[in-house]
Amino acid sequence: MAVAARIAQLRAEIERHNHAYYVLDAPAVPDAEYDKLFRELQALETQHPELLTPDSPTQRVGGKVLDGFAPVKHAVPMLSIRTETDTDASGAFNFDVRVKNALGAVDEIEYACELKFDGLAINLRYERGVLKQAATRGDGETGEDVTQNVRTIHCIPLHLKDCIADVLEVRGEVYMSRRDFNRYNEKQRELGLQTLVNPRNGAAGSIRQLDPALAAKRPLSFYAYGLGEVQGWALPATHSAILDALQSFGLPVCADRAVVRGAEALAEFHRRIAAKRDALPFDIDGVVYKVNSLAQQLELGFVTREPRWAVAHKFPAEEQLTILRDIDIQVGRTGKLTPVAKLEPVFVGGTTVSNATLHNEDETRRKDVRIGDTVIVRRAGDVIPEVVGVVLEKRPTNVGEPFDLFKRLDGHCPVCGSAIVREEGEADWRCSGGLFCPAQRKQALLHFAGRRAMDIEGLGDKLVEQLVDGDIVHTPADLYTLSMSALADLERMGEKSALNLLDAIEKSRRTTLARFVYALGIRNVGEATAKDLARHFGRLERLMQADEAALQQVPDVGPIVAQSLRAFFSEPHNLEVVDALRRHGVEWDEHDGVSDQVLPLTGKTFVLTGTLASMSRDEAKSRLEALGAKVAGSVSKKTDCVVAGAEAGSKLDKAHELNVPVWDEAALLERLKEWETI
Repeated sequence: MAVAARIAQLRAEIERHNHAYYVLDAPAVPDAEYDKLFRELQALETQHPELLTPDSPTQRVGGKVLDGFAPVKHAVPMLSIRTETDTDASGAFNFDVRVKNALGAVDEIEYACELKFDGLAINLRYERGVLKQAATRGDGETGEDVTQNVRTIHCIPLHLKDCIADVLEVRGEVYMSRRDFNRYNEKQRELGLQTLVNPRNGAAGSIRQLDPALAAKRPLSFYAYGLGEVQGWALPATHSAILDALQSFGLPVCADRAVVRGAEALAEFHRRIAAKRDALPFDIDGVVYKVNSLAQQLELGFVTREPRWAVAHKFPAEEQLTILRDIDIQVGRTGKLTPVAKLEPVFVGGTTVSNATLHNEDETRRKDVRIGDTVIVRRAGDVIPEVVGVVLEKRPTNVGEPFDLFKRLDGHCPVCGSAIVREEGEADWRCSGGLFCPAQRKQALLHFAGRRAMDIEGLGDKLVEQLVDGDIVHTPADLYTLSMSALADLERMGEKSALNLLDAIEKSRRTTLARFVYALGIRNVGEATAKDLARHFGRLERLMQADEAALQQVPDVGPIVAQSLRAFFSEPHNLEVVDALRRHGVEWDEHDGVSDQVLPLTGKTFVLTGTLASMSRDEAKSRLEALGAKVAGSVSKKTDCVVAGAEAGSKLDKAHELNVPVWDEAALLERLKEWETI
């Protein structure tokens, strides 16, 4: 196949996959297969730069940093529409009456109903199907050229399908979904970086980044809802048909739309969307009604630069001002300490809010939130209400001091009194009394009983909830004192189930040091690290007494893990629980440690993929780790070997691509037999 033809084929295939992933939310191929196609296209375009075009999928990220945005004169002004602030059904009836009066003797009007997205309005200019320019609304007459940034939004096609128009300007909204907004902010908090105030500001701020590479890191989406200039395409007769056509061209159009007749149907659409507003994946602040017939739109015309044929029917606001009365500290299931704003109750997002999260100390200090301030509270969907900012001009003279969590708590957990700690580079303070703290009790018990930890079969969420809420179990050690009489009154706990649970608890008394260390739920100590610690120290006492320098002699244990271990074993409450567990018969074999011993696979990284016939993947992993290997979840250049069983997938493809050695099950068994006899 000629290079040009192969490039065209790859571009078409990649755009199909982009549409399936970003617009339809139904990916058609694994990520590895997509990456393979993308890399092939990049390589061909690098080898043949004369064939590179602006609408290639490879041109979505990048571009030089801009000094500023060039002005763009809109061929057709981007006008705003009237807002109906009456959030009751009467708002729909008011609009219908105005339209009927303007049109004269018309019994019932047909309307197109849509969502009012809370983002940034954008004009996309396509010439003969290719995206040439993207511009903001600006003042309606002149906007800003944001083409480079808009190209980074994967759901916006760079080339339209089957579009014959010489010019087609598509208007719509760039937005950020709640999930993407929350994920982005959580990652920023983890890195100690500035967060976004809300999805709307996140979308607008991203599009107006002067560095397209930074804009590309912000997760944005787009919905089309109308047209600007059109040349060389005969418009359909209705607005709803225009949206259908845009969708057929490959543009994302929101499915939550309807064509209805009459005012009552408008009000019903408003009620229906209001009821599902919280369940939507993105923010809206109302719905939009448009007269569906383009002929009737033309007849109605405009008044003071607003179309008579459209209106935005608002919902209750999702941001409001209120007074911060106090700051409380909550302890989460994992020991995370979260400052919570105690507010003067305010109606926001459809409900009365009196508490709102401040996320962590750094975020609270960055926003300079103080007791007595007037604050902006936001509630969107089912997201926990949060304080997003302070109105400094309303700050009273007697406002409280800057927030200091450690000073506020005098360094101790408000629930159990254990010391609070914050690891280097972490944004969150945490309670160190993991096994003892009541706030962490359910999480600690579930982790302790997990299959990879103490493996207490039958001890699941509902049973743990009953044991804790019934004040029967306070720490993991209490599990080993449970009796039939204690279990008899629990809901859905028959005699057989109780006997099975007691039998599972009894069996768990005999374990391994690695499982026990992992079961303790020490922060940053996963299953593999627990195995490394058990192998290195051999005895629990040696591990508990080791200082940070000694802990960092263990492979893959760095300063953060060492700090977590010392914090855990320095807390008297945790030591009491460990001692109680041993007194109740939890035991394992101990040895003198292998800190100086080099195992056969020390320093080697393996990856397992596919199904093994002679053993489970977990067993294979355990046997490899016992020989000193690290078993990773993905293939990279640092991988020493991939073990491929039946129906191996993308990891096997990646191994071949990177020339990583691959073993089948027979080769693995042969090597294990050889190494395990050394």
